[in-house]
This record gives sequence, structure tokens and C-alpha cells, in this order.
Amino acid sequence: MDKQARVWVAARIRPGETAAFCREGSSHPSAKLVPISQSNRQMQMWDPKTKQMTTVDTCFGTHHLNFDDNDKLWFTGSGNVIAWFDTRIYDKTHDEAQAQGWAPFVLDTNGNGKRDAYVGINDAIDPTKDKRIQGGFYGVAPSPLDGSIWGSVLGMPGSVVRVVPGPDPANTALSEIYEVPWNNPKASAQGFAPRGMDVDSNGVVWTVLSSGQLASFDRRKCKGPLNGPTATGQHCPEGWTLNTLPGPNFKGAVDSASADSAYYNFVDRFDMLGLGKNVPMATGNESEALLALVDGKFTTLRIPYPMGYYGKGFDGRIDDPNAGWKGKAVYSTFATRAPFHMEGGKGTTAKIIKFQVRPDALSK
Repeated sequence: MDKQARVWVAARIRPGETAAFCREGSSHPSAKLVPISQSNRQMQMWDPKTKQMTTVDTCFGTHHLNFDDNDKLWFTGSGNVIAWFDTRIYDKTHDEAQAQGWAPFVLDTNGNGKRDAYVGINDAIDPTKDKRIQGGFYGVAPSPLDGSIWGSVLGMPGSVVRVVPGPDPANTALSEIYEVPWNNPKASAQGFAPRGMDVDSNGVVWTVLSSGQLASFDRRKCKGPLNGPTATGQHCPEGWTLNTLPGPNFKGAVDSASADSAYYNFVDRFDMLGLGKNVPMATGNESEALLALVDGKFTTLRIPYPMGYYGKGFDGRIDDPNAGWKGKAVYSTFATRAPFHMEGGKGTTAKIIKFQVRPDALSK
């Protein structure tokens, strides 16, 4: 939702083939670098004032999306590019081609602080050039600390990627990659396979791991160089902290921490839930709970009814900053991916769960 209360959503609006300005031979600045011939999902915008839904064609694919402080949307689901849509430009021009852009993920492997000629995704590192990487975000969030864009990358062990767009993102965006510690003797803990992701007010990145942890990555803790030919993923294990999710592990498991499965996570930067500012939380998909990490310990908010809660995401809202706990809340979707597991059975519809924590049991 933007500052005008308009809602922007990922939506498929056409067949796979992209518009001419997206493809080879286009004069679009991003298409000159990385032409895109196919994408699976685009965008729509709902304006509650006019009650109109506007379709917006994007060259790149879309999935999760997040606003930065400059009214620019950043996306996941865009493949091996980082993609954005500037709503300020769109409002002025109504030109969807002019408002959008995308760029390759490029590491500064020659270490000179700017983007130069780079080798391809499958090419070996050349210390005299930069290096393009696959990238491909699943979660995305701008850092409130410095405006950099962070994303989680699926896989084994998976990673988080930091992108500094620069003044001309298509040509200046530079990336850093930090893999989840795995088989790394320098790491204090091992994990793998991130999915959801968010960033707190201090610029610390939080992500949930398939190995059963809610992990944080603090770039400020890195001891070695953050760019150059050796900064290719496993160069900052000291930046990672892995917090084991509550609950039992699988019998005999040694490579994971908890049998609970957390699909997505969210950082409550503004104390909308009532447990404090910058509290990270995760969807406890097997424990049917919201899991909040408070002062290093998990608080479990179980959903007793209806049974079968399978959270897909979080967000929060402050309706009245002067109303105490009653004026704010965190919300989570009750997904329909597996409605046959939900209490009520066939025909049960999706729901939204509202979470509020009172300062004490007698608060009214």
C-alpha cells in the first residue's frame, strides 16, 4: 500500500511474451543490458478512491514487492535481475515503460568500488573485471538504514544479496552476496535454504531457514573485505546468527535445528504487535503459531481456532497512535494452499488473523 492508500499487487495480466520495449533491439536502458522476452506475472494497482483496478505491464516477472522511502517498488520473482517500478514517474507520465527498470546482479570482484565490464554468470572470476551472479530474489526489503536493497536467494545453502542501486541503477547497481554458513569451519553454526526475509531499523537482515532457524545477518560484523575476488559468498560467517526455532527436531537429525517449518518472516520495527520495537517474527507453519524472538528467546503465539493455521506472511498497521495497544496490530494471512487441513474442511475460506499483545492480562 502506498502513501495514497493505493494497493499494488503482483498479477498475471497477459500471456508470457513481453512487449517490444522489453526485448532485444529496444532502446529501453535496461533492455539494452538484459533483454527480457518472457515473464510470468506482472502488476495491478487498486485505487480505493476511484474503485478502479489499473493493469501495469512489467517486462520482468513479479512476486513479492516492497516500497522504499522514495515510493519506488522493488520486486522478487524477476529472475536473474533486480527490478523496480517508480510510482512517482508513473503518476507524472502514466508511462509504464519509463517508470520501470531492471539490472543484472554484479559483484565488484575487481574491488575498485564501481561497476565495470563483467564476466557472465557461468564464467570464472577474472580479478580484472566484475562478476555477474544469478541472484534471483524470493524475499525483498529496502534497508531503512542506508537505502540499500536486500533479497533472499533460494537454494543450497542459499544467500542474502545486498544491492546498492547508485544514481543510474541499470548501469551502476552493485551487489554483495553472503551465503548462509554451510560446511564452513569458521562459522559458529550451520544452516541452509532461506525463504522469507526482512530488514530491521539497524540494517540487520532477518531470514527463515529450512534447517529450522530464524537467522540474522549483520554486515557490520564482517571482518574481511566486502568486495574483491574473494568476496563471493562464504567470506563473512561472523555476520550470521542462527536462532533455533522452538519445538522438536526430526528423529536422528543432525543437520537441522527444528522440525518446525517457517515460510516467511517479518520485523516489527514500530512495535505494532506490542512486544517491542524491531522484534523479528516468523510463521510457525508446523506449529500453527506466530513465533516472535524477544530478547533472544522465542515467544510462541499459538492459533487455537480455527486449527490448521498456515501463515503465509505478516504486516502491521497503526490505526491510532494514541490508543495504546488497541490502536495497533500485526496481521497474518491464513492461506488457502491446503484448505483441507483447516478446521471446517471443504468449503472453508481464507482468513486474516489479527494479533495484539496487551501490556497485562487485565488491560482493556
